Amino acid sequence: MKPIRYQQDMVDEFLDKGYWTQELFYDFYDRNARELGDREALVDSKYRVTWAEAKRLVDAIAISWAELGIPQHDRIIIQSPNSVYGFLARIAAERAGLISLTVYPYLRERELTYMVERTEATAVVIPVAYRKFNYLNMYKELQKQFPHLKYVFLFDEEVPPGAPENTFSLPKLAQERAGKPVDETQLQARRLDPIWNVALLTTTSGTTGIPKLVEWPPAPRVCTSKGRVDIWGLNKDDITMAIAPHAGGAAGTLTYFAAPIAGAKTVMLEEFTPEGALALIEKEKATAIGVVPTHLVRMLEADHGKYDLSSLRFIRSAGGYLSPQVAEEAEEAFGASITSDLGTQDKGSVSGCRVEDSKELRRRTVGRMLPGNAVRLLDENGNEVPDGEPGILYFRGPHAPAGYYRDEELTGTVFDDKGWTTTEDIVKFDEGCLWILGRAKDMIIRGGQNIYPAEVEGLLNEHPKVSSVAIVGYPDRAMGEKCCAYVIPKPGQTFIFEEMVEFLKGKKLAMFKLPERLEVVDEFPAVGDSGKVNKETLKKDIAAKVEAGQ
Repeated sequence: MKPIRYQQDMVDEFLDKGYWTQELFYDFYDRNARELGDREALVDSKYRVTWAEAKRLVDAIAISWAELGIPQHDRIIIQSPNSVYGFLARIAAERAGLISLTVYPYLRERELTYMVERTEATAVVIPVAYRKFNYLNMYKELQKQFPHLKYVFLFDEEVPPGAPENTFSLPKLAQERAGKPVDETQLQARRLDPIWNVALLTTTSGTTGIPKLVEWPPAPRVCTSKGRVDIWGLNKDDITMAIAPHAGGAAGTLTYFAAPIAGAKTVMLEEFTPEGALALIEKEKATAIGVVPTHLVRMLEADHGKYDLSSLRFIRSAGGYLSPQVAEEAEEAFGASITSDLGTQDKGSVSGCRVEDSKELRRRTVGRMLPGNAVRLLDENGNEVPDGEPGILYFRGPHAPAGYYRDEELTGTVFDDKGWTTTEDIVKFDEGCLWILGRAKDMIIRGGQNIYPAEVEGLLNEHPKVSSVAIVGYPDRAMGEKCCAYVIPKPGQTFIFEEMVEFLKGKKLAMFKLPERLEVVDEFPAVGDSGKVNKETLKKDIAAKVEAGQ
């Protein structure tokens, strides 16, 4: 399947400059099997496999899918908790020449009906049940609507009674087939072109509605993964750990995409609890973990001092705003550097901090542009802003996807014909790094003056009583908008409006930027399992309260 957006001149540009290559992610499994064959590659609570075993199982799954008659370029949905066979299924799909869509376990029939219909998926890979929800029953219902959904592969060792026809245990299928010869020529004939074939679909985590599907050939993902390996200093002695779901970027970028390129081992935490995460870091001597900020907050609240976390080298936090205060506390408690970066599922990766960057840069910025990315800062009218001034971030480069799945019209609204797109973040450049001031849609305009939420959030998060904060605007007849601070206090603490105002005044913040309302809450609404604060929900909440005169 040809990518929807790529043109020959752009491909030639990125190939000539060495950003894109002819490598697939499977090639790194193949290399690691040869060079690091006896070293562990993937670990969960049930399985521990070496690189040699991982390659053998991947080949077995891929050839089994081919032998079942699943055509090259067919779509396969992988709805997987963090697990060894979740990773093996993803890489086997690429090996078999299939297009995989890996989705969060929390998605249900409403979202999946759209995805199954849109992709015309032939197969799914699922657990029978997870978190007391029966996935097999859900897909049995979906099969009634979509006859093309022919195959079900289970992460479980046994197929339960009453399962649909063509339901298989993936571990059993893999282990049995791995003992027989594999026709390498058959798999080679199904090899995807890393640039001109779509191999992956990802979903956006929009705040409303059905997630969109995004096309990815392997080349831009390999390019980005190599960039991450470089800035993180990943190597074959690292032990990465997925604490956030591997279906998302927070953990998936570190573990599924980057770790095999470095030859690093990956450990999977299937079910998050703070104590479980800390214990697994200690047990497996993890050197790098992938989390969303909520995970860090909860791990800090646990009795983390009783665990030996000395192996940790760095923490990849993504999927939401991490306050400098929480980052400082986590670094001190866990003895590891926290990195930050910028990127989205549908527009690609933009920038990142190096592990060895100063605390100031790692706290306040999203690092330097990744190799090959060009950048422009524009005002709301599309004009370039003067040097040193804030502007809306536009970029183009080899780290961007091919567009929205089979939707040229929607793709054209996000990427222009030269490949430029915007994250809609308002940023400034300083010390060679990108400083995020807020998102264009989140910017609050009070009486004609711009308030960037991230600026106020960063300062207020330094208050010793504050655990987390989100700044949103609410309608005001005289000023147009005013600023409200939603705050989660630290356990056992109270926090009042006067304290907030005095603290921010002490930070020499301009008076018009001071929040004019304070809402103290126990938790923030989130966008699915992504860890991102759902600011649209907060905006609706405060607007309703204002309208009701509360």
